[in-house]
Amino acid sequence: MTTFVLMHGGGMGGWTWKFTRELLEAKGHKVYTPTFTGFGEREHLIGRDVGNATNVTDIVNVLKYEDITDAILVAHSYAGTVAPGVLAEAGDRISKVVYIDAIIAHAGERIASLLGFATEEQLAGLDAMLDAGEGPVGSGVHLQQREMAKEHPMMMSAERQQWLLDRLSDQPMRVTSCVIPVGAEAIKHPVDYIAAAHTIMTPMHERARALGWTMHAHPGDHCPQVGDPEGTVKILLEVEGRK
Repeated sequence: MTTFVLMHGGGMGGWTWKFTRELLEAKGHKVYTPTFTGFGEREHLIGRDVGNATNVTDIVNVLKYEDITDAILVAHSYAGTVAPGVLAEAGDRISKVVYIDAIIAHAGERIASLLGFATEEQLAGLDAMLDAGEGPVGSGVHLQQREMAKEHPMMMSAERQQWLLDRLSDQPMRVTSCVIPVGAEAIKHPVDYIAAAHTIMTPMHERARALGWTMHAHPGDHCPQVGDPEGTVKILLEVEGRK
């Protein structure tokens, strides 16, 4: 039996792992699917002061209070920026790391500028506003994702896509505007990267290769854990079984 800690992406929550979790648990594995502060069922805790460091603490505390050790830490999308901080604080509890089409940020970078949504100058100004208790609390990512799905339907059944879209939530603006304090370049653990074929994260795939991570190709899109949980679990178990 292996313990998996599955961290979700932007606008999502622990719920996004429902199908993947069920498959892993059916094979006898222990699975934790925490939700970051300000996301999903914890959206009511959204605030201008909730940033990357808060979400790192969310996971570090789960590892601590659940007495989790020798676990595989899995990061989807946004969670790729949280994983390095978790490893810096509680890396002794983690054996391996898997990124699923996740963001790879280096120390000092900001998600919104890294993905081309805003300039560094704009984000620095936004951060100053948030520090002053002003500016937008949420980022509106859930609305953005629903609009994108209208033009580019996800690679899953219409019913499964609607299930996903109905559950999307907002997320704290600060998580996309703040400086990432611990970058992926600091990770010392072995990392496997699952790269989706149809995604805006292609530049992140190149970063993963540059870091020397083990690459896995997935024929789907940015949410394989929802659209293809069987294929996602297959890769996770390949990583789990590799000595």
